[in-house]
Amino acid sequence: MSPEPLLTRDYETRPSLVYERLRQRHGAVAPVDLLGVPAWLVLGYREALQVLQDDDGWPKGLENWRARTEGRVPADWPLGPSLEVNHVLIQGGPGYRTLRTAWDQALRPFQDPRNPQAKRLKSAVTAYADELITLMGQAGGTGLADLSAQFSRPLPLMVASHLLGFPGSQGDDALMDMWRVLDAGPDAGPALDRLLGALAELAELKLKTPGEDFPSHLLAAHPDLSLDELARELFMLLGMTSDHVGILISNTVVEVLSGEDSVRASLSAGMVREAMNRVVMRKPPLVNFVPRFAAKDTPLGNYTIRAGDPVWVSSAAAHADPLFADHVAPSTTVSTRAHLSWGAGPRQCPARELASTVAAVGVGRLFERFANLDLALPVDQLPWRSSPFMRGLRSLPVRYELAQTAERPPVDGQAAEPTGAGDAAETVTPDVSARQRSSLWRYLTGLIRPGR
Repeated sequence: MSPEPLLTRDYETRPSLVYERLRQRHGAVAPVDLLGVPAWLVLGYREALQVLQDDDGWPKGLENWRARTEGRVPADWPLGPSLEVNHVLIQGGPGYRTLRTAWDQALRPFQDPRNPQAKRLKSAVTAYADELITLMGQAGGTGLADLSAQFSRPLPLMVASHLLGFPGSQGDDALMDMWRVLDAGPDAGPALDRLLGALAELAELKLKTPGEDFPSHLLAAHPDLSLDELARELFMLLGMTSDHVGILISNTVVEVLSGEDSVRASLSAGMVREAMNRVVMRKPPLVNFVPRFAAKDTPLGNYTIRAGDPVWVSSAAAHADPLFADHVAPSTTVSTRAHLSWGAGPRQCPARELASTVAAVGVGRLFERFANLDLALPVDQLPWRSSPFMRGLRSLPVRYELAQTAERPPVDGQAAEPTGAGDAAETVTPDVSARQRSSLWRYLTGLIRPGR
């Protein structure tokens, strides 16, 4: 049986039609070709849970890939750079549980809203969002903007720089290289090399001078991590807090601007996360998870998957499975939590609460700072980009009108300790000259078109 190529022009423009065609031909599991490499794509919701919740029967780890072990995966395979970095979301084997426990411990200060680190992080997200909105407003109180390029993509990068403890604006080049790796284009390999080099330097800095940041907490929880291993874990965190969160922000904005009055009403009632849950059900940012492998010959769907065969679970296809989707009421104010956007089972994304908080604060601040936002294109004409893992908007053109409200004070990469009761935290004014020298800020400033 010849696998059908998955990453085609049809997939780029209308992936839902490709999933349904495969479902009609093969059922819940389909043989596909991923840029010259055969794999199995899981389309059914029940089968997706079967794989995701059984870490022993469907382990991760490229060492389990029979074709790779036998030398049948091309050395220049375009997806190789993303999968060869052996971090917590890809790693298999006996070392995984220790690493995952360390991740959970290192993230807890930033994900538990009662902790001062989580309060400072939330304050930083708000301030970065204000900084980006103010920069957009330099084109005028009303105008046109690309919310994807000017807000949704840079905001998570700025938050990631705060979380990783990059000194000043030194992380900007590395963070922009993260985009190139995730897009899996022809420059993904060189970008990955540069990125891992920058992260290795950061890891060495944190080993010598720990601080109140994620790398230092991870090292404290797992002192045996080498610098190379720590750099790979930071790579994973960058990926999860950049492209995934940026897409989630853009998709939620589209959901609100193109939705019924009830959608806007729920947002004004403070139910941003409910809007986000509806979005990830219909348009999850992470459409295909990294591969798992059959531990032994195992029936799945209408086929038997041979031991060592790669299996890619598609959350987007699983959410559209009629056996699941027909039981989800699309008009309810409170959405279902049964989506697979963050995975399922014991290997569910460890940073899901952190990522959700960044997206929710960003979306909320947008609708607080703008008196009016409207799509500048019909929703069915918005340009989408698809990679093997992610699907998001290439751009999000909007017409805006800024509200007459004061922005909150900005912060730099490190906010000061809280000084009083409640959630208040003293903040530090950023080094403006360093920001102006930043490659990210120069890029964003170049997007401003006064008077358009």
